[in-house]
Amino acid sequence: MSIPASATADVAPALDVVVAREGGSRVWARLRTHPSAMVGIAILLLYVVAGAAGPLLLHYDPVRQNLLDAFLPGSPAHPLGTDDLGRDELARLLYGTRYTLVLGFAAVAIGLAVGVPLGALCGYFGGWVDLLGQRLTDILLAFPNILLALALVAALGVGLQNVIIAVGVTSIPIFVRLVRASALSVRELPYVEAARALGVSSTVTLFRHVVPNSLAPVIVQGSLQLGAAILIAAGLGFLGLGVQAPTPEWGTMLGSSRNYIFSDPNLATFPGLAIFGAVLAFNLLGDGLRDALDPRGAAH
Repeated sequence: MSIPASATADVAPALDVVVAREGGSRVWARLRTHPSAMVGIAILLLYVVAGAAGPLLLHYDPVRQNLLDAFLPGSPAHPLGTDDLGRDELARLLYGTRYTLVLGFAAVAIGLAVGVPLGALCGYFGGWVDLLGQRLTDILLAFPNILLALALVAALGVGLQNVIIAVGVTSIPIFVRLVRASALSVRELPYVEAARALGVSSTVTLFRHVVPNSLAPVIVQGSLQLGAAILIAAGLGFLGLGVQAPTPEWGTMLGSSRNYIFSDPNLATFPGLAIFGAVLAFNLLGDGLRDALDPRGAAH
């Protein structure tokens, strides 16, 4: 007895929800047993709590200058001391957590929003769509990420919004290639062929079956790309082309302190350690997600 296409369409959403819930539970169970992933999560939670609650506990304005308090050493009043303009270094680091994390997540979101649909279209339809998409991707990949970001910032201008766009564009070709490779294999699987046989449109098949089942490597790469985005943004800030002073972004703080690297090395040490910790946390989380989403690959 044949099953009507309408009945299949009614049952499929419920099945998708059940599979997603069970799969999510299994992934989290495996992730909890991954020591480095849990370390990464702990560091990220520490950053989130510090960025959210820290500025509420420290009653210092991170941009207010007081030259009389410049270069103060660490003390109960200023645990990490003050910078060349008398601003509390710890307060600036805590406020900078907000800017750095928001910048990283927003930039990767741009890469996902553009790269995932474009990669899925290239992999599923092939032909001239794939040819055009891959040539555009090749053009972006021809430039090192930092040089591409520099070129975009030079064209768009400095500032937080333009840095997010520039760093986000550097993430697009990575996700295009990744999703395209997954879509090429997923489109040949039996359930996709069954959807076509039932008369489901290409658009519905693509975004309901192909894209969701191509996201496992994207989740891993997205976590790793967050660290890369923070590094690129910090590099732009260090060169004076990123988030502009007096905004307490870590890369900008690092660039402002380079003139005092020998007289007061703490001004460069703490922003550098903050960047290092954030990138390390996302890399540890990405490694754990890779093993949790592909336990067979991890076993090898």
